[in-house]
Amino acid sequence: MLPQEIIRKKRDRADLTVEEINFFIKGVTDGTIADCQIGSFTMAAFLNGLNEEETTALTLAMRDSGDVLQWPELNAPVVDKHSSGGVGDKVSLMLAPMLAAAGVYVPMISGRGLGHSGGTLDKLDSIPGYRSQPGNDLFRATVKEVGCAIIGQTGSLAPADKKIYAIRDVSATVESIPLITASILSKKLAAGLNCLIMDLKFGNGAFMENLDDGRKLARSIVSIANKAGTKTKALLTDMNQVLGATAGNAVEVKEAVDYLKGVNVNPRLHEITMRLAAGLLVTAGCFADEEEAARRLQADLDSGKSLETFARMVQKLGGPSDFAEHPEKYLPAAPIIKPVFPLSPGYVEYMHTRNIGLSIIGLKGGRTTPDQKLDYATGYTGFCQIGDYVDEQTPLAFVHAASEEDYNFAADELQRNIVTANEKPRLLPSVAETVE
Repeated sequence: MLPQEIIRKKRDRADLTVEEINFFIKGVTDGTIADCQIGSFTMAAFLNGLNEEETTALTLAMRDSGDVLQWPELNAPVVDKHSSGGVGDKVSLMLAPMLAAAGVYVPMISGRGLGHSGGTLDKLDSIPGYRSQPGNDLFRATVKEVGCAIIGQTGSLAPADKKIYAIRDVSATVESIPLITASILSKKLAAGLNCLIMDLKFGNGAFMENLDDGRKLARSIVSIANKAGTKTKALLTDMNQVLGATAGNAVEVKEAVDYLKGVNVNPRLHEITMRLAAGLLVTAGCFADEEEAARRLQADLDSGKSLETFARMVQKLGGPSDFAEHPEKYLPAAPIIKPVFPLSPGYVEYMHTRNIGLSIIGLKGGRTTPDQKLDYATGYTGFCQIGDYVDEQTPLAFVHAASEEDYNFAADELQRNIVTANEKPRLLPSVAETVE
């Protein structure tokens, strides 16, 4: 087989065989297929689509491009959650230790920023010493001893996806349901999960801009994951505004630690986190219903057990032993932190969330090339929410920037992409529906 003929076949809208997909992914893994050919393949798939059989084959080939973990020594369900990406989405940072505190194991393999959406790994990399890409031995030991570990793909876990993921990020081939499905599930299935819950975002800050597209992605992931033997369901959650009060890397880690401490908890962030965690615990058979699961989760938050689990995970993976107690001692801080006020006072009616996410790239908190170094300190805090009243004394957000020039850029972006009105708008539900 020739890679260019496989690309040509998909370019011409023909269906690929399992053998052709396996050959192509093997070449991605061993380096015999060039980056330009990977980019061409992803563009052909983006434009012409992949059917369910092709998507399943691509998912399993990417999963099998490296190690597939098994956990025979663990005496409780092995579970995970994954988000399709958004702006301000730090749910994984709280949810993994909350689940572990409740008695399940969470080997969470996460990604870096993709397009306008922030990446969980980039956030964790703002913690000094944290090993976001440890070897399998440390990963397994952390899961077994702490109950959870949030890491990136090691060299041996779904390596084909790692390479394709980076190329999709910079080649305008992110928003493809088959490619998103295969990317997410190849990592998750390689982790050896019993159960998975998906947080599938829709809205102007998501890769799926409307509910119908979000539903299609949910059905694709749920169907293929269940066929592969991992019990899966999905929540469709609103991403028409920044999730929580922060957007960036270090600033989101600080908000996550505050959440685990019960400090300045954002209501939308709390609702989505609890719904995902409770739903997953029920799917795993740990509780009879979500109300019972939510009571346990809240009790663990109130007692400090979830915060302690997070602290142990950070320490086991190389971070400071007192990080959770004093995150401000270790997280990088921007030299300029200033408020941005609205052009006209009123209730926040609309925000173009994708553009806000892209503005973080302008602050050097996201990438334009795969190997770009990030400024982890930049981003936004105190972010307004839909329905909030803002004026010349109540800011849209505080900008964390490296220079006055960067601050001015970000301030202009926020003023252009957040719209106010005289009347308070109708608020959309945070969780639209569940797909099982």
